[in-house]
Amino acid sequence: MFSIQALHSPSPSLGKATVAVDWPRSSGAPSVKNSMASAWAVDGSHMKIPHVMTVAGSDSGAGAGIQADLKTCAARGVYCSTVITAVTAQNTVGVQGISMMPEEFVAEQMKSVLSDMLVDVVKTGMIPSIGITKILLQCISEFPVKALVVDPVMVSTSGDVLAGSSILPVFRNELLPAADIVTPNLKEASALLGGVPLNTVADMKSAAKSIYNMGPRNVLVKGGDLPVPLDAVDIYFDGKNFYELSSAHIHTRNTHGTGCTLASCIAAELAKGLPMLSAVKVAKRFVETALVYAKDFTIGNGPQGPFDQFLKLKNTVSRSSLQHAFSPEGLFLYAVTDSGMNNKWGRSVTHAVKAAIDGGATVIQLREKNLETGDFLEAAIACVAICRSSGIPLLINDRVDIALASDADGVHIGQSDMPARAARSLLGPDKIIGISCKTPEQAHQAWIDGADYIGCGGVYPTNTKANNLTIGLNGLRSVCLASKLPVVAIGGINISNARSVMDISVPNLKGIAVVSALFDRECILTEAHKLYSVLQDAVST
Repeated sequence: MFSIQALHSPSPSLGKATVAVDWPRSSGAPSVKNSMASAWAVDGSHMKIPHVMTVAGSDSGAGAGIQADLKTCAARGVYCSTVITAVTAQNTVGVQGISMMPEEFVAEQMKSVLSDMLVDVVKTGMIPSIGITKILLQCISEFPVKALVVDPVMVSTSGDVLAGSSILPVFRNELLPAADIVTPNLKEASALLGGVPLNTVADMKSAAKSIYNMGPRNVLVKGGDLPVPLDAVDIYFDGKNFYELSSAHIHTRNTHGTGCTLASCIAAELAKGLPMLSAVKVAKRFVETALVYAKDFTIGNGPQGPFDQFLKLKNTVSRSSLQHAFSPEGLFLYAVTDSGMNNKWGRSVTHAVKAAIDGGATVIQLREKNLETGDFLEAAIACVAICRSSGIPLLINDRVDIALASDADGVHIGQSDMPARAARSLLGPDKIIGISCKTPEQAHQAWIDGADYIGCGGVYPTNTKANNLTIGLNGLRSVCLASKLPVVAIGGINISNARSVMDISVPNLKGIAVVSALFDRECILTEAHKLYSVLQDAVST
């Protein structure tokens, strides 16, 4: 787990004005304030979106550079524009080629963005020439921003030189004094200090103070390559206090782009209005989480693979058997679990779900009203695994949070639950959303709100829902005729009346949803087989 330890500097402050939520800039630019309102300012109907401009090189392998910056800012909910200083040919093996952008064109990119797009924070990565450094400083003087985050990229993690030693004097004398934070790794910190070896945490603290003396408002020396057996320790120094930021050392080959990601995340959080130390802490946790998530990836054959800022790639792989559009035919035999019934018969929800699937259920809805959130989530994760192995969608009743945390295939929500549009904004475009409807008007609204299907009922009286209005077969028919969405009928349906429900012969009635008819029976498997056979007979005659 990520931890932080504050240590007072053994010597007095070096005299720089360093305030946690206010970083004065020598250029006369406005200072960053710890105010979400400043980042998310609303002027009438216009919302100011936090905006980071990254000035860096392009990585054709997409693990570092501009590509890492774009992914990180997007993952953190911040807009990111780009100024490309160089184009590299690189992969997981190393850098095969570098082509610098003409300095005039770099300047044109910067001015194009800065003059129009209300940039909050500038983050720098690969700056391969003295000329580009001076162009950057001139541009942010002409178009002031709230903060400058400098990642002094000089050598790639594979050991390839990205910026020569001739650039060091202008870094030390001009770029660093303009920076609100500089984030060197051990090699870069050593280079900035003329080759001083850095082998211990004490060395890192000394380096942080020495780099601070060059002018940046804050320094973060990254110690991921420190020969320490357990923790990865970074040293943050604000001119007054040292902070040891510790996290578990993640053993993985997939570390390409960690430095770019960390600096971009700091920039993104500053753009949102966080104070500097808070932004650094969030960034440290973000990188650690992404490394843990991606530690077993295999992308490329080289010694250093990329990782995943969105924490999505493994989900895509694990769901490969279910990566197709929602199919209305999947509503055919829709099984809705009930914890009370499972308790009555002395079986677990996972046993119940497995039996329903083996009996022919084509979709499972986890409806566990009596479980605590932690138990519900544990059950959902277990049931997702069972359903995925069978290629059957698992939906969560009502609880969008459980659906998100368990990576279920979607949710089913009622008229009094979270609106479908809000659920869609949280779940994304690929998840399945169903809505309970009793009237043609509700069915029409479900279509407008972007639902994938509707559950219509109760068709018959039922004991599973108190005070549930029964609409009958005529009500079901009227909703089906009005609906542009596929419909699954629910409410009091069992083996004795399932055929009557399907016989209303409306094309978009795709199946039945059952609770008691499956889960309040001694053998779920047998009852599911019987129901499936009845439905098959109904649609084939």
